[in-house]
Amino acid sequence: MKVKPTYKDLEKRVQELGTDYTRLEKKKQEASLLTEEVMAYMTEGLVMTDTKGAVIFTNTRLAEMLGYLPEEIIGKYWLDVVPPEQQSIAKEAEIRRYRGYTDRYEIILRRKNGQNFPVLIGAGPRFDKQSGQFGGTMGVITDITDCKLTEEALRESEAKFRSIYEHTAVGLAQVSLDFKIISVNEAYCNMLGYQEKDLVGRHLKEITHPDVIEENIQKQVNLASGKIDYYRMEKKFIHKNGQTVNAILDANLIRDVSGKAIYFLGSVVDITERKQAEMDLQSQKKLLEGVLDSINDVIGVQLSDHTIVQYNRAGYELLGLTKDQVKGQKCYELLGRATPCDICATSGSLISGTLERIEKFIPELGRHFLCTSNPVLDENGNIKLIIEQLSDITEKKKIDEMLHHAQKMESVGRLAGGVAHDFNNMLGVILGHLEFALEKVEKNDDINDDLKEIRRAARRSADLTKQLLTFARKQVISPRRLDLNDNVESMLNMLRRLIGEDIDLVWRPAAHIWPVKMDPTQNDQILANLCINARDAIMGVGKLTIETNRQTFDEDYCREHPGFIPGDFVLLAVSDNGCGMDNDTLENLFEPFFTTKEVGKGTGLGLATVYGIVKQNNGFINVYSEPGQGATFKIYLPRLVEDEDADKAVPDRKAAAGGTETILLVEDEAAILKMTRMMLEHKGYTVLSAASPAEALEKAKINSGSIDMLITDVVMPEMNGRDLSKKVTSLYPGIKLLFMSGYTADVIAHQGLLDDRVAFIQKPFSMADMTEKVREVLDMAPDKNQG
Repeated sequence: MKVKPTYKDLEKRVQELGTDYTRLEKKKQEASLLTEEVMAYMTEGLVMTDTKGAVIFTNTRLAEMLGYLPEEIIGKYWLDVVPPEQQSIAKEAEIRRYRGYTDRYEIILRRKNGQNFPVLIGAGPRFDKQSGQFGGTMGVITDITDCKLTEEALRESEAKFRSIYEHTAVGLAQVSLDFKIISVNEAYCNMLGYQEKDLVGRHLKEITHPDVIEENIQKQVNLASGKIDYYRMEKKFIHKNGQTVNAILDANLIRDVSGKAIYFLGSVVDITERKQAEMDLQSQKKLLEGVLDSINDVIGVQLSDHTIVQYNRAGYELLGLTKDQVKGQKCYELLGRATPCDICATSGSLISGTLERIEKFIPELGRHFLCTSNPVLDENGNIKLIIEQLSDITEKKKIDEMLHHAQKMESVGRLAGGVAHDFNNMLGVILGHLEFALEKVEKNDDINDDLKEIRRAARRSADLTKQLLTFARKQVISPRRLDLNDNVESMLNMLRRLIGEDIDLVWRPAAHIWPVKMDPTQNDQILANLCINARDAIMGVGKLTIETNRQTFDEDYCREHPGFIPGDFVLLAVSDNGCGMDNDTLENLFEPFFTTKEVGKGTGLGLATVYGIVKQNNGFINVYSEPGQGATFKIYLPRLVEDEDADKAVPDRKAAAGGTETILLVEDEAAILKMTRMMLEHKGYTVLSAASPAEALEKAKINSGSIDMLITDVVMPEMNGRDLSKKVTSLYPGIKLLFMSGYTADVIAHQGLLDDRVAFIQKPFSMADMTEKVREVLDMAPDKNQG
């Protein structure tokens, strides 16, 4: 049953309703204030119109846009702020609002000061809440002046970019992220011979040379993934005609404002002509280097501070260094010097600015050079480079000295011959009259003894004159066919008496030597003079060795050994283990009246006589000696080829087989070291050359491979060949050994420098001699080759 409310209940309910109404009004006011505050601070303009288009509300922002006060706008028709040319747009918008449509559109408004400006309007209709009838419009207005300016600038920028894109000489291409061409400019088309329509849509692979496709695609993948921001590469394209186009490609990844990759932009510069020019230049450079490397003279390029830019092959070989070791070094630093040479063609050119040419001896290289330097000037006349040429004139100097010596000896010979001839005539008169005088004087007369003493002196003078004639090659001789073995054999007893019992004379004849043509008495003179010379050089007990052999020299060998003559020769060698000779003595050895003996102990004509006999018989003589190491005289007499044995001449020796073994070559004479190395390398051997025992040991220690043979000189500074071989053998057990010397093997063995069982080759030797001996030793059983 429903209870009827009392008056108090109704009164209480009315109070509650009043309280709720007050609360609602308060909230309504607060909401209204909040709405007004929001509208006041909006960055866009806000406007409301009634059904006739009159403004009934606007916010502060719109008033600022139009340049009015808010109260000046209220009641104003909206079309009043629209320029005449824009009225149709505004009216059409009003009709759409009346019909209930909401939309956004751009229009021009006019400020109070008459200035027009663009806006974006978003507008919609307002309807009465109770009746639902159209009550006017409400719109939000945004000033888009800045946007329009930006759009205009962007359009101008795009227009400029498009103009550049189309008309630049650099090829440009837009490529999609899947490597298909989006667009290309005219330069790109011209470079490859296509029209743009032929390229758009094609994959890059279709116009890229196969050699660079993978590299090109990988770089673009890295670019798209963000691993790199940009790349440059030399790229090969394929022209429409099939030819290769070389180009430099610069590629960038283009992103939108959000950072998203949208396409690749590539710029391409055709460098085909440049590449061809580079190839032509490189070919010319190689040709020039080939020409320079074919020249035996050293050709070098230096800067004005003596820094080396480049040498030709001869320069690097002379120094024994590589390009990398030489480049950037000062020329004098390579010789171990701290400052430029005192006499220097390059320094002269730097001072004079002209070509300079000097002769100089470089002790560090042990060679004489003709140095020529020529400055290269820049456009301002300053010295930019120095072209240097070094011509090795060491052999020429030796030949000049030999020629000078030969001319001197010839002059002395002519003088000696003339004097001896006239002196012989006078001696003949003296001796003749002495004979008459002795017949007239009694034997027991005191004057008889005086006359005999005069006769003895005259005869000794006649003997001396005969020696002078022999040196001058003017003595009367009777040359005939002679076997040197037989001739020496017949002289041995006399020679042993001549040298004495303390000296052991060893005779080593070679079998089947060739005959020579000479006067037998001349060979007697040679042997007597050489044996006397050896006897005087030996202090006390000693050994003298006489040997014969056959020797053949070819033109190649003689070119490397000034003084030697091509052909077949019979060798007569006389060696001793006496005191030896220094260089000064060797240089004057064959000059008449030159002697190192005490006064009264020698005439100085003994070796001059030997020299004269050898030259008279078209031979030549070489001497090998060092202080304390004895001496070896080698006389080469031309072989006699008679009609009956002409067909028996020894045929040309076949070149010995070469090999691929590694050989350690040790020789303290630079010219012989170089020549022997060239002989061995010509036959395929790998040669480690050393100018001293210390250098040889160092190379043996650092060598990473095997060493199959040691070839060493016997007599050297620091250490002899035997001791060196022991040290090398300790590093390479089983290594084959070959010793060489200008002394005979017998003399070397006698001095205790070598065992007489070792492999030995005597200087001078030909290429055939050396390579044959090397092959023979390398092929020996290990126990047959020992040091």
